Amino acid sequence: MKDDKKEEVYDDFYDNVNMTPSEIEDWLDTDKSKSVGQDSGDGESIGRKSAKKIIKIKRKKKADLTDSDYEHMQKVNSYVARHSAQKPDSDIKESDWRYSLKNWGHDPCKDMDC
Repeated sequence: MKDDKKEEVYDDFYDNVNMTPSEIEDWLDTDKSKSVGQDSGDGESIGRKSAKKIIKIKRKKKADLTDSDYEHMQKVNSYVARHSAQKPDSDIKESDWRYSLKNWGHDPCKDMDC
C-alpha cells in the first residue's frame, strides 16, 4: 500500500473507530457483544475478533503499524461504512445494529442522540 493510501486509511480508521481500547475491552466483556455477529467458525464472531485487533492497533505508535495493520484498518473502514448505511428506522440504542458496530469499534450513539 502506498504511503498516501496508508495516510487515508489511517485517518478514516481514527474517524470511524470512536471507542477507546478500554471502552472496547469493557464492551467485549458484555453479553450484548457476544449476542451479535457472524460466527467465525470457532464460536466467536468476526466482529469480536476484529475488535481485539483494533485494540492492538490503537495501542501502537503510528510508526509501528504493519501492512497487516493497515489492511485490517481498511477492512474496519469498509465494515463501518457499509453497516452504518443500514441504520434501522427504529430505536438504535439497544439494537443488534449498534451492538455489531460496537464490536468493530464504532459506537453510533457517540455521533447521534440515542
